Amino acid sequence: MFHNVILILLAPLLVLQGRYVRRVTPKLPEAVGGRGGTLGEGKRLRVLVVGDSAAAGVGVETQSQALSGCLTRELARQYRVDWLLLARSGNRTADLIKILEAREPCEFDVVLISLGVNDVLSPLRVSRWIEQQGILVNLLKSQFAAKHILLTRVPPMNQFPALPQPLRWCLGQRAKAFNTRLAKLSLGDDDCELVNIEQALGRQDMAADGFHPGGRIYRVWGESAAGLIARRAERMH
Repeated sequence: MFHNVILILLAPLLVLQGRYVRRVTPKLPEAVGGRGGTLGEGKRLRVLVVGDSAAAGVGVETQSQALSGCLTRELARQYRVDWLLLARSGNRTADLIKILEAREPCEFDVVLISLGVNDVLSPLRVSRWIEQQGILVNLLKSQFAAKHILLTRVPPMNQFPALPQPLRWCLGQRAKAFNTRLAKLSLGDDDCELVNIEQALGRQDMAADGFHPGGRIYRVWGESAAGLIARRAERMH
């Protein structure tokens, strides 16, 4: 309640700060390179990475340095990884649902999701966002036969250097509210698991725009997700 009152009182200032941030923050491109392929040897593992600009590798130059590259390279130590990346800067959860609905059904063993920052920046209610997350999870199961779905926590936006105060604090509070509901969703579904890399998010490790991950964060993120995937795969087999 207190947070909502603060938001109402600060609304005019927050709008002005949001416009300022959009105007002055550098627009970094998505990482270049392949968005699918096969890597490694061993038991086959079909991996889908989906989401927003972070999933698309904004903040590093190539996909090999980005989330999908770090994830698949780590998994390829044990598996033959068939992987696909479906990500676009600006994607909200609703956008990704539409993208996936338009694709032909196929099968993936595991899906790694990067979403939430653009939803936090929108007027979307937390309750509606978690409904959309549930729709996304069910879609991944029904249309893509996903057996293991990794939900990445929204990053602590109160630590984003690109954001001035009090906008940074307000978005950080909103991100925390999103994560509280996301954790409940994950705990209520045996096929879902939460990826938490907040400990890796040092300001010095972020991209030049002060808003996206840098190379070290992508490495920790990919390696953390790979560890969760490997542990689940071992239990299933």
